Amino acid sequence: MEAVIWDAPDADHPARRASRASMAAVLAEDKDAWLKLFTTDCLLEDPVGPSFMDPSGEGHRGHEGIAAFWDNNIATVARFRFHIRDSFANGDSCANVTTITTTMGDGSKVTIDCVLIYKVDDAGLVTSMRAHWEPDRALASITK
Repeated sequence: MEAVIWDAPDADHPARRASRASMAAVLAEDKDAWLKLFTTDCLLEDPVGPSFMDPSGEGHRGHEGIAAFWDNNIATVARFRFHIRDSFANGDSCANVTTITTTMGDGSKVTIDCVLIYKVDDAGLVTSMRAHWEPDRALASITK
């Protein structure tokens, strides 16, 4: 099974390139490469608003904050699969309509339907990543 299925427009755009590089780093389990994609004062909201992953809903800030997010969330997943169904890139941002399937160490799977919005600076580094998804919907999708 392919780890990334791109069924969306793919014209070159700095934010779209950043989104693809982010997925590649996650798939490679390369935290350092992933961190290098973000500005030092970045903001990661995954998901946007209060959730079990971010009770305050204020997001994860800077490399220290997103490194902790990696350790507590990304690193706990055994396998990721990304299906990008649509992608809108304009200005300094890109919004990808995505389904992420995560497989945990015990073989259980969670499906997350989401819109991932990447905003980049002039150097193409991510200043913010906002993931719009509903935790209750994702948790309801758990299969063993």
